[in-house]
Amino acid sequence: MPVAHTLEGPTSVDDVLGRQDPELAEIVLAERARQTTTLQLIAAENFSSPAVLAALGSPLANKYAEGYPGARHHGGCELVDAAERLAVRRAEALFGAEHANVQSHSGSSAVLAAYAALLRPGDTVLAMGLPHGGHLTHGSPANFSGRWFDFVGYGVDPGTGLIDHEQVRALARTHRPKAIVCGSISYPRHIDHAFFREVADEVGAYLIADAAHPIGLVAGGAAPSPVPYADIVCATTHKVLRGPRGGMLLCGSELAERVDRAVFPFTQGGAQMHTVAAKAVAFGEAATPAFARYARQVVVNARALAAGLAAEGFAVTTGGTDTHLLTVDPAPLGVDGRTARGRLAAAGIVLDTCALPRPDARGLRLGTAAVTTQGMGEAEAARIAVLLATALRDESAGRRVREEVRDLTGRFPPCPDR
Repeated sequence: MPVAHTLEGPTSVDDVLGRQDPELAEIVLAERARQTTTLQLIAAENFSSPAVLAALGSPLANKYAEGYPGARHHGGCELVDAAERLAVRRAEALFGAEHANVQSHSGSSAVLAAYAALLRPGDTVLAMGLPHGGHLTHGSPANFSGRWFDFVGYGVDPGTGLIDHEQVRALARTHRPKAIVCGSISYPRHIDHAFFREVADEVGAYLIADAAHPIGLVAGGAAPSPVPYADIVCATTHKVLRGPRGGMLLCGSELAERVDRAVFPFTQGGAQMHTVAAKAVAFGEAATPAFARYARQVVVNARALAAGLAAEGFAVTTGGTDTHLLTVDPAPLGVDGRTARGRLAAAGIVLDTCALPRPDARGLRLGTAAVTTQGMGEAEAARIAVLLATALRDESAGRRVREEVRDLTGRFPPCPDR
């Protein structure tokens, strides 16, 4: 007879997955150990709350729900309709948006939907060039964006690392794009949304804000909001926002129907209702005073880390940061970005490489969202800077740094009481 399973009973990796699939359980538990014994400095990562994880593992994962609340293509959607309406209502209130779509499976699929809502194949789009910090969806030839649209890239001033606003305006006047995208995966300063709105209006373009990185800071009042300026805001629900991996779109009521139809049925099928529910949880958490304090501390920690790295000899792009992320060049310490990442990984420090505003150069991109979730503050950020420098200056120091990292993470578990 087939083995029956119910919705009741234990749900942890240890007592369910361990019995049902010990091979996979071993992998999951090893990943848990990796996350809790190494420093997570990847700017796009964070630790979701137990409530978010509970929603992700809820029975809502079983429900097929193509369409939107009240207009699904499957029966039995009354309760998932309620969950999606709750997520939408909370997102609209949190970001002051007239309309929110919470179904996008990722930040990239949210950008795809924004393009589908506003553009046609062959249209010209002005966005940050990939060598200067643009995302794959900002015109990479390996991505749908670069294949379907004619992208023109703007960049940063090689001396300051700041967006070259005069270049943006000149390119917009020359190419008359159908849309302008403002946003980056490695720009440590606040985007001047009012400037981009002004340029878009001058040339008759739509303005799309790709706010995947700063949207959590926006939610916590620690970064300016693109919502009043952009026609469509694309974002992720993880990173600083601390929710499940997924995407969302925010727009005015006049574009609501176009955005919704661009998500479903044009670019996606059924929504992942367990993820939508987890987004609702995250939006609720982000509306609290505790999250606002967290968002501010993320920035304080990032600035402390930037100052510490500068003191240790790293070249800090733009001289610092306004956000949760910073980019640095480790060349003054005698290593390139790729070598530095490998050496730091061996010492238990996990981060990314990134393009630097000079030809063929790669640096390091770091973020403080995850370590701040763990409860670390300025003192720990300063200490992390010393650990990075120690591991890079002396390759033989890796084991000693690894032990100190293990001690530090042991004192700051991933999910302390919030």
